[in-house]
Amino acid sequence: MGRTSDARNKILEAAATLIEQRGYSALGVAEICSTAGVPKGSFYYFFESKQALALTVIDEHWTAQRRQWVELLSSDRDPLRRLRDLFEATEEVQRAGQQKAGLVTGCLFGNLALELSTQAEEIRSRLQEIFDAQIDLIEQVVVEAKERGQAAAAVDARDAARSIVAQIEGRALLAKLLNDPAQLEALWRNCLDLLQVPAQERAAIG
Repeated sequence: MGRTSDARNKILEAAATLIEQRGYSALGVAEICSTAGVPKGSFYYFFESKQALALTVIDEHWTAQRRQWVELLSSDRDPLRRLRDLFEATEEVQRAGQQKAGLVTGCLFGNLALELSTQAEEIRSRLQEIFDAQIDLIEQVVVEAKERGQAAAAVDARDAARSIVAQIEGRALLAKLLNDPAQLEALWRNCLDLLQVPAQERAAIG
């Protein structure tokens, strides 16, 4: 059981790395297995298709990312500070990826959405669920910021959360294009403007 589980993990790790670096469509099962160091037959023991593998990669990536997002966004810090923590963690993920691979790979979800949203409905649907879940998490923080007077009362929390997720994805795309994680630094400033944060609150949080 340990060996089969190890082989499955190797396939998932290889697929995640290759998808992040090169995209989904250009990859073949043989290359994934070669990179993972497992026989091709092992692939079909665990996954019925390349799309099934991609969905598993997406789910495992989201499980890890969601754990981080929940930890950051549900801390006992002020709501705005929690959002800033999320932006800084997102930038750090891209910096770590650049140090490891020599290039910024961007967001796995955003990359796959651009590549496959018009080609693979099951993947598109799963990515939409993930983005909706991200919006839900951020919306809760925006609502709390409004309740504390840290964001303008006129701000629509749901719409603001959707815009924040869109900005994260857009900035990750720019970071990938320019191979520059610093593109994500603008997230904080843009968020302050989007939420119409009062000057005194901006000064207080730094």
